[in-house]
Amino acid sequence: MSRKYFGTDGVRGRVGDHPITPQFVMQLGFAAGKVLASAEHTQSERPAVLIGKDTRISGYMLESALEAGLIAAGIDVYLAGPVPTPAVAYLTRALRLQAGVVISASHNPFQDNGIKFFSGMGTKLPDAVELNIEAELDKPMQSNASDGLGKAKRIDDAVGRYIEFCKSTFPAEMNLRGMKIVVDSAHGATYHIARHVFHELGADVIAIGAQPDGKNINDGYGATAPANLQKAVVEHRADLGIALDGDGDRLIMVDAAGKLYDGDQLLYIVAKHRQAQGMMKGGVVGTLMTNLAFEHAMQKLGIPFARAKVGDRYVMELLQEKGWQIGGENSGHIICLDKHSTGDGIVSALQVLHALRAQQQSLAMAAAELVMYPQVLINVRVTGKAAPLLDRAEVKSAAASAEADLNGKGRVLLRPSGTEPLLRVMVEGEDGALVRQCAERIAEVVRGVANQNG
Repeated sequence: MSRKYFGTDGVRGRVGDHPITPQFVMQLGFAAGKVLASAEHTQSERPAVLIGKDTRISGYMLESALEAGLIAAGIDVYLAGPVPTPAVAYLTRALRLQAGVVISASHNPFQDNGIKFFSGMGTKLPDAVELNIEAELDKPMQSNASDGLGKAKRIDDAVGRYIEFCKSTFPAEMNLRGMKIVVDSAHGATYHIARHVFHELGADVIAIGAQPDGKNINDGYGATAPANLQKAVVEHRADLGIALDGDGDRLIMVDAAGKLYDGDQLLYIVAKHRQAQGMMKGGVVGTLMTNLAFEHAMQKLGIPFARAKVGDRYVMELLQEKGWQIGGENSGHIICLDKHSTGDGIVSALQVLHALRAQQQSLAMAAAELVMYPQVLINVRVTGKAAPLLDRAEVKSAAASAEADLNGKGRVLLRPSGTEPLLRVMVEGEDGALVRQCAERIAEVVRGVANQNG
């Protein structure tokens, strides 16, 4: 059964355009409530759901709409206010609730927003449940009578609970005293949380991107716009910088010289430390976009490695399938299942800091042995769907020719965009000039075939 509203990370779009309207979101809340209320595991209890949001101005409107829909379906609602996505996952599990809902569009600009759900175990909602919610959306919405309505309650200590949880993932015998850290919260959901976590563990913290006004989330700050963090780290002579995205589940770091470290490099530091300490359970999951140098580094360390489709949802699925604990994306989503049930930027940063403190190394030293291969990504705009182009003989031939030229020292990945009419041409390898040449050659062939179709 195909999805009508849910993507790989919930329902997302431009505020005011369907489906991110108060009318639809209220209906979505009602549909989700009906599915939860009919679940066998709730028995005679009234199901309860936690709602958290990031700092977008539209969050107030959508929170009220969701709350109304859930209560109309007979669901009790707990309101956490502005908290990171992983905080909703944690609190849902800690409070033994049936589900958690996050109102956020993650790293997108403030004009967008979205709704995503967590199960009672703090994991992304199973596909079957999302499909049941979609089926319920096709039915007319009819509120329960007064005696069957839910109630709403605000959780006053949500922020404090989550701060303590984050700190608990860092070794009790270790601290961050003597470290100066710049923390960039992207004017997002960690603005009143992240600095306190690192400060309470002993660090001298300089906070930037921590003055949300409802419209400045991810604007010039955070994991997708790290230039201000790089500048601040150098100006303050800090040991390192930490950049989170708008909903707090993505992490990028900066060393003392202002150099950026992406998800692949940070995951390498965590994996290498765990392997050295005998704490590695199984292997590491990356994605189709994980740098080939990372894969080769895992081979050198004797750590099994597997690639999932792009998206932290698929990283999680492969981790669970293999029984492994850590994985991530180069975009900065890092998952440590022995610490949390979902990806968490603050918790991931603490795992990197644990490795640095244990090894008495700087960020630059810890990542020095991983020399990333040059990677070129060209987005080719096409008319209609991009996926059929992958089956064209000319495109297959161009990709095979590039693979032959790379001679085992690189790779080619052609991938249709899931959201736009684009075919993404990615080539990486040891020789930067050859990589660029191969990528441009394939892209030219794709353009020619796409024009023929047009």
